[in-house]
Amino acid sequence: MAGKPSGKGAPITSKSQLVEYFEGGSKPVEAWRIGTEHEKFAFSRSDFRPLPYEGPRGIRTLLEGLTRFGWEQVMEGDHPIALSRRNEEGGECSISLEPGGQFELSGAPLATIHDTCNEVNAHLGEVKEICEEIDAGMLGLGFNPKWKRSDIPWMPKARYQIMRNYMPKVGTLGLDMMSRTCTVQVNLDYQSEADMVRKFRVSLALQPIATALFAASPFTEGRPNGFSSYRSHIWTDTDPDRCGILPFVFEAGMGFERYVDYLLDVPMYFVYRDDQYIDASGQSFRAFLEGKLPALPGELPTIGDFADHLSTVFPEVRLKRYLEMRGADGGPWRRLCALPALWVGLLYDDMALDAAWDLIRDWTIEEHSDMRRDVPRYGLAARFRNGTVQDLALRVLAIAREGLRRRAKMSAAGDDEGFFLDTLFAIAGSGRTLSDELLEAYHGVWQGDIDCVYRERAY
Repeated sequence: MAGKPSGKGAPITSKSQLVEYFEGGSKPVEAWRIGTEHEKFAFSRSDFRPLPYEGPRGIRTLLEGLTRFGWEQVMEGDHPIALSRRNEEGGECSISLEPGGQFELSGAPLATIHDTCNEVNAHLGEVKEICEEIDAGMLGLGFNPKWKRSDIPWMPKARYQIMRNYMPKVGTLGLDMMSRTCTVQVNLDYQSEADMVRKFRVSLALQPIATALFAASPFTEGRPNGFSSYRSHIWTDTDPDRCGILPFVFEAGMGFERYVDYLLDVPMYFVYRDDQYIDASGQSFRAFLEGKLPALPGELPTIGDFADHLSTVFPEVRLKRYLEMRGADGGPWRRLCALPALWVGLLYDDMALDAAWDLIRDWTIEEHSDMRRDVPRYGLAARFRNGTVQDLALRVLAIAREGLRRRAKMSAAGDDEGFFLDTLFAIAGSGRTLSDELLEAYHGVWQGDIDCVYRERAY
């Protein structure tokens, strides 16, 4: 949900232009990059409440403070709602706000996970400096552990008001998704349509493995909620038109055009014109292609409009002009580099991708659906065939580590990228996720005091 819309470009006159848009994302192997996004809960250290937008201890103050590090403000009216900056190689990264003030870094496209980890560490160092000045903190979990939906201040971004009005019409948990969840995501490239399809299928099938390994949302409003990843469960009742596992991805005929057809049938949220959001919620992009959108009668969409629409679909893996891995809970500092390591190891090495495909190629849609349903509650203990998701996770991690070894992208110290998976091997080997650790502390040394998570687990 990050980023500023454009609404610019030549009018779209045929569906083929939309197919060409995705074809234009194809890149040669040497140009493949890694983009990592991670969200955090910003809170006041005095009472652990979410930061409001305004005030000396607010999100606006935090954004303005970060400009000392070379960030430029992105404005919506009189409000800074994001920051942007280019790195030394010219790659653009941004800081943006989710609806409830969740603070997100959308990293620059980088060549190695070593580079990604350096970027993460630099970002968190900058954020920590400003947070210490305003007595704020950042917490990496998948779901807000203490506060009710009514306690969450909404950010002054007009698109979020349109979504806020629409969400309750299509699901019961959409407002929780918007205001009380955090994730870490990875964006990866494809070489061709065939390469995209293979990567899409493998990553979509294995997304529940990432959900289980990164599970970090066991609390709701100060008490255990019965889930390993409540954040993941929330997506099952947010909006069935734009969420889920997309069974058609595994069917014959999957390609750019089939994905375009899916997108054209996802109801719209808005159109952006003249620095204003126009409510088009529930309306059809197909009608827009014909100049029949009720919100803008007679107008045709632009590629900018299509890119905006792309940002409002939320499947477990999302195709833009790259593939976006969306299954993991937000988490602690030390695990933010593990997610790109997992997916790069699986998808950026041909032998690893072949091995991952061999693992999942005979899974049925029913098995995909069952795992997607069970993992949010049971995590690594969820059953799959004659074993558990924990068994699968160990196999997947072994494939990923070999993929990273063959990539042989070395650090200055001479290490390949495989050591970034160590934390995930520890989780999969023990069967103990961050959710399990937090629940043990809650029932033990914390004695049921959820405030301890802010005291002990903040960045």
